[in-house]
Amino acid sequence: MQIIKGIHAFMWESMVANNCNTYFIDGPTRILIDPGHIQHFDHVRKGLENLDTKLEDIGLIICTHAHPDHMESVQLFKAMPTLTTMHEEEWHHLKKMENHISAMGINLDSFSPDFFLKEGDLSVKGIDLNIFHTPGHSPGGISIYWPKHKTLFTGDLIFKNGIGRTDLPGGDSTLLKKSIIRLADLDTEWVLPGHGATISGKSEVKMNFGHLEQVWFNYL
Repeated sequence: MQIIKGIHAFMWESMVANNCNTYFIDGPTRILIDPGHIQHFDHVRKGLENLDTKLEDIGLIICTHAHPDHMESVQLFKAMPTLTTMHEEEWHHLKKMENHISAMGINLDSFSPDFFLKEGDLSVKGIDLNIFHTPGHSPGGISIYWPKHKTLFTGDLIFKNGIGRTDLPGGDSTLLKKSIIRLADLDTEWVLPGHGATISGKSEVKMNFGHLEQVWFNYL
């Protein structure tokens, strides 16, 4: 579905299979955020085809973090000129678990990013994004803010009425809280999370951050 002009969402609504929401920025460089599990990628492929976009048209894939339900499908783009990126700390976190990952028959090199994201500005042919390092759910988790459209992509940091889990390797509840507080004051009219419904409207976004602080912060 189209969120606003230039931003499309391929929402994952199945209650029985784990996958994430994938977002598509249709600009001079076409950007895919969190392509999801490889076995569920046809969901994204069909969404792109409906927008007259082929896989080889994707110029950049941004992974908000390296959990399989968000980034496994980057393997499909390795033979293409598409670039992939994530935060360097997230890649180091993966490398620490390389023996365990290899024991499952997975070649970590098939996920290797072409460059690393850092806190700050990321400009992609006229698309000017702000990258925030927002650990808590994972050590190198990032959130992406597009000031032009007042849109915030949060990965698994926050959801509508919920927060990312911290019981997976590298999770940290104290860092999660600090990361959420950092984003709360942004001038945001759209929150596009990694799972569940989107949040639209400045008042709804503010109300959601307030709910997280009043309810969920008690558990962090």
